[in-house]
Formats: sequence, C-alpha cells, structure tokens
Amino acid sequence: MKKSFLKKWAVLGMAAVVLGGGLAGCGGNEAGGDSDAVALTNVSYDPTREFYTAYNQMFAEHYQKETGKAVEVTQSHGGSGSQARSVIEGNEADVVTLALAHDITLIEEAGLIEPGWLEEFEQNSAPYTSTIAFLVRKGNEKGISDWDDLVKKGVEVITPDPKSSGGACWNFLAAWYYSERKFDGDEAKMKEFVASLYDNVLVMDSGARGATTTFVENGQGDVLIAWENEALLALQEYPNEFELVTPSISIKAEPSVAVVDENADKNGTQEVAKEYLSFLYSQEAQRLAGENFYRPSDEAVLQEFGDVFDLNVEMCTIDDFGGWDQAYADFFADDTIFDEIYNQ
Repeated sequence: MKKSFLKKWAVLGMAAVVLGGGLAGCGGNEAGGDSDAVALTNVSYDPTREFYTAYNQMFAEHYQKETGKAVEVTQSHGGSGSQARSVIEGNEADVVTLALAHDITLIEEAGLIEPGWLEEFEQNSAPYTSTIAFLVRKGNEKGISDWDDLVKKGVEVITPDPKSSGGACWNFLAAWYYSERKFDGDEAKMKEFVASLYDNVLVMDSGARGATTTFVENGQGDVLIAWENEALLALQEYPNEFELVTPSISIKAEPSVAVVDENADKNGTQEVAKEYLSFLYSQEAQRLAGENFYRPSDEAVLQEFGDVFDLNVEMCTIDDFGGWDQAYADFFADDTIFDEIYNQ
C-alpha cells in the first residue's frame, strides 16, 4: 500500500532541495549538500508542502540556468498564524508564503518586512488563489450540499482553529458571508447561525493539514471545511473514498507572499528571494500551481484548468470585509466575534 501524502508529511516539518550545475535534473539532496549553494528559507503554511517541494526544484533549475549559481531552498510548514509568530520570534525566513495577508502584516509590524510589500508583486502579492469547499465521505449520507447543512443536528464538522490557522479564518469568513446573505445582514441571526455551525465542530486542529488528517486518516467527522486545493488533493489520493461539495457561496482566498527584508538583507539573499517569488508568476510555475490544485492568478493559465476547478462558483472577497486588517480586528482579535461565538 502506498504511503499517503498525509502520513508522509505528518512526520516532516521541513524539507530542502539543492541544485547545482552537476545536479541539474536530479532530485534534491539533504540540506547542506552543496556548500557553494545560495541558501534560502521559505516559511509557508500547512497545505503547500507538495507544491513547494516541486516548485523549489523548478526554481533551482531556473536560477542555475540564469545565473550559474546553485540554490538550496529549505521549506517549513505549519498553521499560518503560528508560522508568522515563529518568524517574529526568530525563525530566519528569507521569504514567507502564508495563508493570508494579515499574518504577513504582523511580521511587517514587527519591523522585519518593509511597508508596501502587498504591492511588490502582482495580484496583491498572491501568485495563486484558492477557495473554500467541503470534503464529504463517499455517498454523502448526511446530504451535505451547502452551509445550511452544516448547522443541522447530528452533522459533525471538522475545521481548524482561526487563532492559529489562516485557512480557518477563510472558512469562518465564507460561512459568515453566507449567513449575511441568508439573513439580510441581521447580525443577531448571523451570529446564531455561525455559532450553530461551530457547535457542530467535532475537532478543531491548529492547522489545515492537521484537520485534513483528522478527517481523512483518522475517520472523524462527516464534513471537512477545507481549502479547495487540499480537498482536491485528498480526492486524488483516495478517489473512491470522498466527494467534493462546492457550496453556493464561497470566498476568494488569496495566500500572500513577501520577502522578509530584515533577514534577507542580513543573509545577503535579497536578490534571490525576490527572484524566487517573482518566478511564481511565470507560466511554468503557474501551471505547476494548477497541477497542485491552486488556482493560477494568470487568467489564461487558470482557464486551462477549467476541468479541475468550478470557475463559476460565487465568491466574496476580503474586500467585502474591509480588507484583512479590518477583518482581523472585527472577527479574530481577542474578545471579538469569533471568541464571542465560540465561547457560547
């Protein structure tokens, strides 16, 4: 029996790839395998492991071809909020590729990233996007088709914790926007609806991959509220065990990227760090993102994956919440709406 992607990555917190002139086209070596390689650290969020493992090798080949220099990329993964805190507390990331802009803003506020990072790269520095979908077990015995079904008695929901997981924040906001449309902005009814949903949450893991493990590997819950890319990856690994459900309304999730200027300047990696993030927008990297079930930000490349993604799903955006700083202050800061709802 093959080792599932969930078990494989459950035991690996970090991975590295190194490529030099003599290694072009070969698999990555262990970190430190080439003493002449430029070292780069990418601190990322939970479900990007598979994508960045492939991208790091693609980028190393590109960088070696363009500059003649080898580059070694170390990647680190966890809940997006936890990863941001680790950088603030001393994790010497050269770049961060996190689940939401607010987590990068926290690093900026700590003095490690220069202001204006959101405009440094295209599409709000989000080279790929995703959305929120439901993963259910084959047969969908509970008949789950939309957000309304997640508040029904007896439905067990799996979703991670918004206090540590960026994906969980997107999950919450998608549910909140649905309730806003359903109850025409009646906040009391909206809070009651979302509170009923969280009352059905069986397990609240710290990160999106942990929540997927709980649902897929441990067999807990009737429905996983998940990143679309994470749900599609599970379908690929277990084609006869799960089904994807797209709710009537979801959210355009924009995972953001930035150079950690303080660290990159200290490490002498500012140039390679910028090229690492810029190359994410190349057509070959955009297609790689699509192959890993992220929605390419390049519209032409996105259309190539029309058979993979539902391109007609109605989505709200973070702008509907006043941007990430406002959304975080309203919903996820201590003693705000999420705490109020969850503490009930």
